[in-house]
Amino acid sequence: MSKGKAARVQGTHSHGPLPACVEGFTRLQHSVTQIIDGSTLIGAADSQAAIEQPCEDTVLPSVVALQEDDLTLAQPEAETSVPVSAFAAFGLRRELLDGLAAIGFEEPSPIQKAAIPELMLGRDLVGQAQTGTGKTAAFGLPLLERLDAGQRTPQVLVLTPTRELAMQVAEAFNSYAACMKGVKVLPIYGGADFRDQIQHLRRGVQIVVGTPGRVMDHMRQGTLDLSGLRSLVLDEADEMLRMGFIDDVKWVLEQLPAERQVVLFSATMPSEIRRISQNYLKDPAEVTIRQKAADGRRIRQRHLVVNGPQKLEALERVLEAEGSEGVIIFARTKAITLTVAESLEQHGYDVAVLNGDVPQTQRERTIERLRDGRVNVLVATDVAARGLDVDRIGLVINYDIPFDGEAYVHRIGRTGRAGRSGEAILFLTPRERRFLGGLERAVNQPIEAMEVPGNASINQHRLDRLRQKLTTILQQPVCNPEERALLAEILQRVAQEQSCSPDQLALAALELGLGGKPLLLQGEERWGQSRPGAATRERDRDRGDRERGGDRRPFNDRTQERGEDGPEDNMERFRIEVGWRDRVKPGNIVGAIANESGLAGRSIGKIRIFDAHSTVDLPKGMPDDVFADLRRLRVMNKELQISRLGS
Repeated sequence: MSKGKAARVQGTHSHGPLPACVEGFTRLQHSVTQIIDGSTLIGAADSQAAIEQPCEDTVLPSVVALQEDDLTLAQPEAETSVPVSAFAAFGLRRELLDGLAAIGFEEPSPIQKAAIPELMLGRDLVGQAQTGTGKTAAFGLPLLERLDAGQRTPQVLVLTPTRELAMQVAEAFNSYAACMKGVKVLPIYGGADFRDQIQHLRRGVQIVVGTPGRVMDHMRQGTLDLSGLRSLVLDEADEMLRMGFIDDVKWVLEQLPAERQVVLFSATMPSEIRRISQNYLKDPAEVTIRQKAADGRRIRQRHLVVNGPQKLEALERVLEAEGSEGVIIFARTKAITLTVAESLEQHGYDVAVLNGDVPQTQRERTIERLRDGRVNVLVATDVAARGLDVDRIGLVINYDIPFDGEAYVHRIGRTGRAGRSGEAILFLTPRERRFLGGLERAVNQPIEAMEVPGNASINQHRLDRLRQKLTTILQQPVCNPEERALLAEILQRVAQEQSCSPDQLALAALELGLGGKPLLLQGEERWGQSRPGAATRERDRDRGDRERGGDRRPFNDRTQERGEDGPEDNMERFRIEVGWRDRVKPGNIVGAIANESGLAGRSIGKIRIFDAHSTVDLPKGMPDDVFADLRRLRVMNKELQISRLGS
């Protein structure tokens, strides 16, 4: 066989065709720890050895002790001038390699190096990796390799916590399989037309990517036939746990065929996720990717302390001085997203909003506008922005502090993707400063302090931006030649009529471009000092608390309880007016509160359900506007009417 061309063998396998160049992966099953590109990998030793051993020059003289239908030897492919991809070492078919080359995939990432060989063997797998590490390709490529395009019922089901992530994963599958004939991928999620999804399922699809609720709807209606399913992927399993979907995931798992491959990916491994892997996965391979120190520091993280009434003005100043080509601002509630967006629109920003009230079609259009640059600033709640993947995001602003460290990690992960650098700025009120230590522990690095930008820095940024715009226009004119000729004629006529120099004309044109607005900020900068000495007193109080061993734990760091039945130290108990007679379950309460407040599911404490009411423990310090929204929230078609116990 010629150099660079690997023989391919297709044989019977419990989960589909098995490439010959992965036969060497089957010899050992124990796990070892390795370092690849500075990242820690926990995977099978033989898998990595097989990656490093090329498949070229493989000679298969004969087929022994197997029926002809069970194993066939493919003829060598003709020589081409196409360069050999590093992904070829996995034994992927030529159509997949062509698809990867078309989208610029050249070198596999650490998670792909560890996971692809295991999944090509049909093994179950548990993978722990942060978003942006390439895990979609890590499970997508081997599942596509083993796909039977002739089977028109779903062979692969991917469950995701949000519809945005479902669309993103489905789009990735389509990109990888662009050169494969007959492969159909269908995203199914709530908010989209149910009948349209049924039509696509009836026409035949091999890969379904969906959210748990809509997948369950189709399964119960009998419109999603999973009898021929070969592989199930649980993507971002910890997010599904926090959003209250874990019972739905278990239900789906229990309906699947006994012989199937299960792949579980999660950024963290809470005990409940670990139990799922133990109960539903068979002898899984385990792969853990720990980011290199340099990777974690691609995102510059800073915080500023500002009093609540000054947050909007501080936000406008931060955007003036730090704003980049793409910005996401995270707010705690839907009401706050609207307030922030309206304020920024008044100051001339192109702003869009993503929250729970935005219809699905509008959400898709909004993300597309953000991706292609028609919108530069997106104001979003946590739930609405889950799975949002836009490369041009250069700055993430936490306008409201997240309720726990993991939510903070997911927020700032919207920037600094695919090897790029990014910026993250956290707004804190003086009372919230004690939670900074918990967030720093979550990211394992300090979050440096910054000041609200002053007039000098904002003015310098305005001048730099004006100079950059002028340079860009000179290098890349936006007007067509005819219009530029007309503009030149106008300038020449005005110069003759007014007897002015070219410099005077240019200055007049710049003033015209300002639209009557001042170029530089003027005046005093005492807006952030509502009470003289307040900030100093607050700093002294915080320092005194730390010296006395004061509490600097994050909301979700709940290790001590006041009593056996009381709420934990940093929690507060609330009563809600739904109970067993309303057929409410803990998952209904968690999902409703998390969606409305932006609170991560794991930050919601004990829930006790009684006949006519329930109690739930929530973090102390809940803002009044969040509390008011929760009072009107409906669960099982009944208002929560939440109230503090003892009030």
